[in-house]
Amino acid sequence: MSGTPGLQEDQIKKAVLALLKHVERQQAKANELLEEDELLYLIIALKKTPQDRRKDKPRRIPLPHPLYDFDGAEVCLIVKDHKGEGHKAAKERVRKQKLAKVSKVVGVSKLRTKYESAEAKRALCAAYDLFLADERVLPSLPKLLGKSFFKKKKQPIPVDLTVKDWAAQVRKATEATYLHHTGGTCINIRVARSSFSADQCTENILEAVKGALPHIPRKWANVQALHLKAANSAALPIYQTLPEQPQRIAVPK
Repeated sequence: MSGTPGLQEDQIKKAVLALLKHVERQQAKANELLEEDELLYLIIALKKTPQDRRKDKPRRIPLPHPLYDFDGAEVCLIVKDHKGEGHKAAKERVRKQKLAKVSKVVGVSKLRTKYESAEAKRALCAAYDLFLADERVLPSLPKLLGKSFFKKKKQPIPVDLTVKDWAAQVRKATEATYLHHTGGTCINIRVARSSFSADQCTENILEAVKGALPHIPRKWANVQALHLKAANSAALPIYQTLPEQPQRIAVPK
Protein backbone atom coordinates (compact mmCIF):
# COMPACT_ATOMS: atom_id res chain seq x y z
CA MET A 1 0.00 0.00 0.00
CA SER A 2 1.23 3.47 -0.84
CA GLY A 3 2.18 5.35 2.31
CA THR A 4 2.03 2.19 4.44
CA PRO A 5 5.35 0.39 3.90
CA GLY A 6 5.46 -3.18 5.14
CA LEU A 7 1.68 -3.65 5.28
CA GLN A 8 0.76 -6.64 3.08
CA GLU A 9 -2.78 -7.38 1.88
CA ASP A 10 -2.19 -11.15 1.88
CA GLN A 11 -1.07 -11.00 5.53
CA ILE A 12 -4.25 -9.12 6.42
CA LYS A 13 -6.40 -11.71 4.65
CA LYS A 14 -4.66 -14.60 6.45
CA ALA A 15 -5.39 -12.96 9.80
CA VAL A 16 -9.00 -12.29 8.77
CA LEU A 17 -9.57 -15.93 7.79
CA ALA A 18 -8.09 -17.14 11.08
CA LEU A 19 -10.25 -14.69 13.03
CA LEU A 20 -13.45 -15.66 11.19
CA LYS A 21 -12.76 -19.35 11.87
CA HIS A 22 -12.19 -18.59 15.56
CA VAL A 23 -15.51 -16.72 15.83
CA GLU A 24 -17.32 -19.55 14.05
CA ARG A 25 -15.85 -22.14 16.45
CA GLN A 26 -16.76 -20.04 19.49
CA GLN A 27 -20.34 -19.62 18.28
CA ALA A 28 -20.64 -23.34 17.56
CA LYS A 29 -19.47 -24.15 21.10
CA ALA A 30 -22.03 -21.78 22.54
CA ASN A 31 -24.75 -23.17 20.25
CA GLU A 32 -25.30 -19.68 18.87
CA LEU A 33 -26.72 -18.90 15.45
CA LEU A 34 -24.03 -17.91 12.98
CA GLU A 35 -26.17 -14.97 11.92
CA GLU A 36 -25.38 -13.35 15.27
CA ASP A 37 -22.22 -11.76 14.01
CA GLU A 38 -19.49 -10.11 16.03
CA LEU A 39 -17.64 -6.89 15.45
CA LEU A 40 -14.00 -7.13 14.41
CA TYR A 41 -11.49 -4.52 15.50
CA LEU A 42 -8.32 -3.00 14.11
CA ILE A 43 -5.89 -2.15 16.91
CA ILE A 44 -3.30 0.51 16.15
CA ALA A 45 -0.39 0.61 18.59
CA LEU A 46 1.43 3.93 18.49
CA LYS A 47 5.00 4.81 19.37
CA LYS A 48 3.96 8.09 20.99
CA THR A 49 0.67 9.25 22.51
CA PRO A 50 -1.21 11.76 20.31
CA GLN A 51 -1.99 15.07 22.00
CA ASP A 52 -5.61 15.54 20.91
CA ARG A 53 -7.47 18.28 22.76
CA ARG A 54 -10.90 17.04 21.59
CA LYS A 55 -11.09 13.45 22.86
CA ASP A 56 -14.89 13.75 22.78
CA LYS A 57 -14.96 14.16 18.99
CA PRO A 58 -14.52 10.93 16.99
CA ARG A 59 -12.82 11.05 13.60
CA ARG A 60 -14.93 9.74 10.72
CA ILE A 61 -13.46 7.02 8.45
CA PRO A 62 -15.64 5.96 5.47
CA LEU A 63 -15.86 2.21 4.79
CA PRO A 64 -16.72 0.42 1.52
CA HIS A 65 -18.84 -2.09 3.48
CA PRO A 66 -20.91 -0.38 6.24
CA LEU A 67 -21.00 -1.98 9.66
CA TYR A 68 -24.63 -1.02 10.19
CA ASP A 69 -27.51 -1.84 7.90
CA PHE A 70 -29.36 1.43 7.35
CA ASP A 71 -32.70 -0.32 7.75
CA GLY A 72 -31.73 -2.63 10.59
CA ALA A 73 -29.63 -1.00 13.31
CA GLU A 74 -31.07 0.52 16.46
CA VAL A 75 -29.98 4.17 16.64
CA CYS A 76 -30.45 6.68 19.47
CA LEU A 77 -30.29 10.36 18.53
CA ILE A 78 -29.30 12.87 21.23
CA VAL A 79 -30.59 16.38 20.53
CA LYS A 80 -30.13 19.89 21.87
CA ASP A 81 -32.99 21.11 24.04
CA HIS A 82 -33.70 23.36 26.99
CA LYS A 83 -35.90 22.03 29.80
CA GLY A 84 -37.54 19.69 27.29
CA GLU A 85 -38.10 22.37 24.65
CA GLY A 86 -36.76 21.15 21.32
CA HIS A 87 -37.08 17.47 22.13
CA LYS A 88 -40.66 17.15 20.88
CA ALA A 89 -39.84 19.10 17.72
CA ALA A 90 -36.93 16.77 17.04
CA LYS A 91 -39.13 13.68 17.47
CA GLU A 92 -41.68 15.14 15.05
CA ARG A 93 -38.96 15.89 12.50
CA VAL A 94 -37.66 12.32 12.76
CA ARG A 95 -41.19 11.06 12.14
CA LYS A 96 -41.81 13.37 9.16
CA GLN A 97 -38.51 12.53 7.50
CA LYS A 98 -39.28 8.83 8.08
CA LEU A 99 -36.02 8.13 9.86
CA ALA A 100 -37.06 4.60 10.82
CA LYS A 101 -33.49 3.82 11.80
CA VAL A 102 -33.68 6.37 14.64
CA SER A 103 -35.71 4.46 17.21
CA LYS A 104 -35.06 6.79 20.14
CA VAL A 105 -34.71 10.58 20.48
CA VAL A 106 -33.27 11.85 23.77
CA GLY A 107 -32.88 15.48 24.78
CA VAL A 108 -29.84 16.61 26.77
CA SER A 109 -32.16 17.71 29.59
CA LYS A 110 -33.46 14.11 29.83
CA LEU A 111 -29.88 12.83 30.17
CA ARG A 112 -29.52 15.06 33.23
CA THR A 113 -32.68 13.72 34.89
CA LYS A 114 -33.97 10.34 33.70
CA TYR A 115 -30.48 8.97 32.99
CA GLU A 116 -28.69 10.46 35.97
CA SER A 117 -27.84 7.18 37.74
CA ALA A 118 -24.99 4.90 36.62
CA GLU A 119 -27.46 2.02 36.21
CA ALA A 120 -29.68 4.08 33.87
CA LYS A 121 -26.64 5.11 31.84
CA ARG A 122 -25.53 1.48 31.43
CA ALA A 123 -29.04 0.43 30.39
CA LEU A 124 -29.19 3.20 27.77
CA CYS A 125 -25.77 2.22 26.45
CA ALA A 126 -26.80 -1.43 26.06
CA ALA A 127 -30.14 -0.64 24.38
CA TYR A 128 -28.85 0.74 21.06
CA ASP A 129 -26.27 -0.19 18.42
CA LEU A 130 -25.21 3.35 17.67
CA PHE A 131 -25.56 6.78 19.24
CA LEU A 132 -25.68 9.99 17.22
CA ALA A 133 -25.66 13.47 18.71
CA ASP A 134 -26.15 17.03 17.60
CA GLU A 135 -22.54 18.20 17.26
CA ARG A 136 -23.38 21.37 19.22
CA VAL A 137 -23.86 19.36 22.45
CA LEU A 138 -20.94 16.97 21.98
CA PRO A 139 -18.57 18.60 24.53
CA SER A 140 -21.10 18.16 27.36
CA LEU A 141 -21.83 14.48 26.69
CA PRO A 142 -18.83 12.68 28.29
CA LYS A 143 -19.89 13.84 31.75
CA LEU A 144 -23.61 13.22 31.12
CA LEU A 145 -23.18 9.72 29.65
CA GLY A 146 -20.53 8.32 31.97
CA LYS A 147 -17.72 5.79 31.59
CA SER A 148 -19.80 2.88 30.24
CA PHE A 149 -20.21 4.55 26.84
CA PHE A 150 -16.46 5.00 26.48
CA LYS A 151 -15.61 1.49 27.69
CA LYS A 152 -18.04 0.04 25.13
CA LYS A 153 -16.70 2.39 22.39
CA LYS A 154 -20.22 3.81 21.97
CA GLN A 155 -19.37 7.49 22.18
CA PRO A 156 -22.01 9.46 20.23
CA ILE A 157 -21.17 10.28 16.62
CA PRO A 158 -21.58 14.00 15.77
CA VAL A 159 -24.18 14.95 13.18
CA ASP A 160 -25.12 18.39 11.87
CA LEU A 161 -28.75 18.97 12.84
CA THR A 162 -28.75 22.57 11.63
CA VAL A 163 -29.33 21.30 8.07
CA LYS A 164 -32.72 20.34 6.66
CA ASP A 165 -31.88 16.80 5.54
CA TRP A 166 -31.38 14.82 8.74
CA ALA A 167 -31.71 11.54 6.82
CA ALA A 168 -28.53 12.30 4.86
CA GLN A 169 -26.70 13.05 8.10
CA VAL A 170 -27.81 9.78 9.67
CA ARG A 171 -26.89 7.77 6.57
CA LYS A 172 -23.47 9.42 6.36
CA ALA A 173 -22.82 8.62 10.03
CA THR A 174 -23.77 4.97 9.72
CA GLU A 175 -21.72 4.35 6.57
CA ALA A 176 -18.45 4.97 8.38
CA THR A 177 -16.39 3.84 11.32
CA TYR A 178 -14.73 6.13 13.84
CA LEU A 179 -11.36 6.72 15.43
CA HIS A 180 -11.46 7.73 19.09
CA HIS A 181 -8.41 9.26 20.76
CA THR A 182 -8.56 8.03 24.35
CA GLY A 183 -5.28 9.52 25.50
CA GLY A 184 -3.17 6.34 25.30
CA THR A 185 -0.94 4.71 22.71
CA CYS A 186 -3.58 2.17 21.63
CA ILE A 187 -6.45 2.97 19.23
CA ASN A 188 -9.30 0.50 18.59
CA ILE A 189 -11.37 0.91 15.42
CA ARG A 190 -14.40 -1.18 14.45
CA VAL A 191 -13.66 -2.41 10.94
CA ALA A 192 -15.89 -5.37 10.04
CA ARG A 193 -18.37 -8.02 11.15
CA SER A 194 -17.90 -11.77 11.31
CA SER A 195 -20.77 -12.15 8.82
CA PHE A 196 -18.68 -10.33 6.17
CA SER A 197 -16.63 -12.25 3.61
CA ALA A 198 -12.85 -12.32 4.02
CA ASP A 199 -12.54 -9.97 1.03
CA GLN A 200 -15.02 -7.48 2.52
CA CYS A 201 -13.16 -7.52 5.85
CA THR A 202 -9.83 -7.01 4.12
CA GLU A 203 -11.12 -4.10 2.04
CA ASN A 204 -12.53 -2.41 5.14
CA ILE A 205 -9.29 -2.88 7.06
CA LEU A 206 -7.20 -1.37 4.27
CA GLU A 207 -9.52 1.64 4.08
CA ALA A 208 -9.54 2.00 7.88
CA VAL A 209 -5.74 2.13 7.99
CA LYS A 210 -5.67 4.65 5.14
CA GLY A 211 -8.39 6.76 6.80
CA ALA A 212 -6.78 6.65 10.25
CA LEU A 213 -3.31 7.85 9.24
CA PRO A 214 -4.24 11.54 8.66
CA HIS A 215 -5.45 11.71 12.28
CA ILE A 216 -2.23 10.26 13.75
CA PRO A 217 0.67 12.65 14.43
CA ARG A 218 3.66 11.68 12.25
CA LYS A 219 1.28 9.29 10.47
CA TRP A 220 2.91 5.95 9.51
CA ALA A 221 6.15 6.87 11.28
CA ASN A 222 4.24 6.79 14.59
CA VAL A 223 2.71 3.32 14.04
CA GLN A 224 4.37 0.59 16.10
CA ALA A 225 2.04 -2.30 15.22
CA LEU A 226 -1.34 -3.28 13.78
CA HIS A 227 -3.48 -6.15 15.09
CA LEU A 228 -6.91 -7.61 14.40
CA LYS A 229 -9.20 -9.11 17.01
CA ALA A 230 -12.76 -10.03 17.88
CA ALA A 231 -14.32 -9.31 21.28
CA ASN A 232 -13.07 -12.58 22.83
CA SER A 233 -10.05 -13.50 20.75
CA ALA A 234 -6.33 -13.02 20.82
CA ALA A 235 -4.99 -10.08 18.84
CA LEU A 236 -3.54 -11.28 15.53
CA PRO A 237 -0.61 -9.23 14.17
CA ILE A 238 -0.77 -7.86 10.62
CA TYR A 239 2.09 -5.38 10.93
CA GLN A 240 4.97 -4.94 13.35
CA THR A 241 8.00 -2.68 13.45
CA LEU A 242 10.99 -2.92 15.73
CA PRO A 243 11.00 -0.49 18.65
CA GLU A 244 13.07 2.58 18.06
CA GLN A 245 16.53 2.29 19.59
CA PRO A 246 17.48 5.07 21.97
CA GLN A 247 20.14 7.34 20.58
CA ARG A 248 23.53 6.98 22.14
CA ILE A 249 25.14 10.16 23.29
CA ALA A 250 28.87 10.30 22.73
CA VAL A 251 30.63 11.16 25.96
CA PRO A 252 33.89 13.03 25.40
CA LYS A 253 36.91 11.28 26.85
